[in-house]
Amino acid sequence: MITVSSLTKHYGDRVAVDDMSFDVAAGRVTGFVGPNGAGKSTTMRMMVGLTRPDRGGVRYRGIDYTRLLRPARVVGAVLDARCMHPGRTARNHLRATAALSAIPVRRVDEVLAEVGLENAADQRAGSFSLGMRQRLALAGALLGEPEVLLLDEPSNGLDPDGIRWLRNSLTAFARAGGTVFVSSHLIGELEMFADDLVVVGGGRLLAAEPVASTLARGHSTVVVRTPQAAELAELLDRRDLEIDVIDHRLSIRGTTTATVSQIAFDHRIHVVEISETSRSLEEILLDMTGATAEYASA
Repeated sequence: MITVSSLTKHYGDRVAVDDMSFDVAAGRVTGFVGPNGAGKSTTMRMMVGLTRPDRGGVRYRGIDYTRLLRPARVVGAVLDARCMHPGRTARNHLRATAALSAIPVRRVDEVLAEVGLENAADQRAGSFSLGMRQRLALAGALLGEPEVLLLDEPSNGLDPDGIRWLRNSLTAFARAGGTVFVSSHLIGELEMFADDLVVVGGGRLLAAEPVASTLARGHSTVVVRTPQAAELAELLDRRDLEIDVIDHRLSIRGTTTATVSQIAFDHRIHVVEISETSRSLEEILLDMTGATAEYASA
C-alpha cells in the first residue's frame, strides 16, 4: 500500500532522515519505532507532504501523495493531537475539517460516535484532556473513510480503557483491509497488536520485518536445576552453547527446553526443574537502537 523510497532530509548539517526505504502492507498494523531523535516524526511528516524531502518520495498504491486527487479519502493522519482550535466545539472542528476535504457532513456525527465522543460533541476542544484530544484527532483522520491511518503516538494521554479501545479499533481497521502505520514508545502495548515493525535509529532504517522476526533476534535462556549439573554442562558445551553454572543450576542461552530435556533424558540425567525465558520486544529493540540513541541514560 505504501512505498517509501530513499527519503532523505537535512536540517543544516544535521541529517534527520538518511536514505530511508521501506514498504507498508495493506491489511496489517505496522509499528514505527526508534528512540527520540531517530527521525520518526520527520519521516511521517514527509509521508503526508508536510515536510519536503531533499530526496526520495512516498507513494500510495503507486501514486505520489502530492498527486492524490482526494488525499483525505486515501490517508487519514494524526501527527499532533493538538491540531484543533481550542475555541471550537468538537462537532464544529470536524465540520470545518470535512468542508476542507469535501466530505459529507453526515460523517461528523458518525466518527464522533466511533471514537466515543458523542456526549462531548458540543464541548470546546480547549477544555478537553489530552486523551479526549487524541480521540478527536483520530475522528478527524477517519472522516474521509481512508484506506490508510498514519498515527504518531496516538496512545499518549489515553487511560488503560482508552488504550484497549485504540488497540481494538486499529486492529479492526486493518482486518477490514485498511493499512495502519503507527509510531509508539509503548513497545509492550505495540507488541500486542502490531503485525510488522519498521525500526529506525539515527535517521536510518535498521529493520523492516514482521514482529515475529524481530522477536526471533532475542535468544531464549533455559534454566535447569539438577544434581548432575557438571555432567549436563559438559554435554551441552559440546554443542557450543553458552552456559553458566551456579551450584546445581545451569543457565543455557540460545536453546530450548525441548532440546535440553532430550539431552538430559538420553544421558539419564535427573532434572529437578526446567524453565525457559525469552527476551522482551522492548529489550531487543533497545539493543538494536542503542548505538544510535541521541539521548541515553547513564
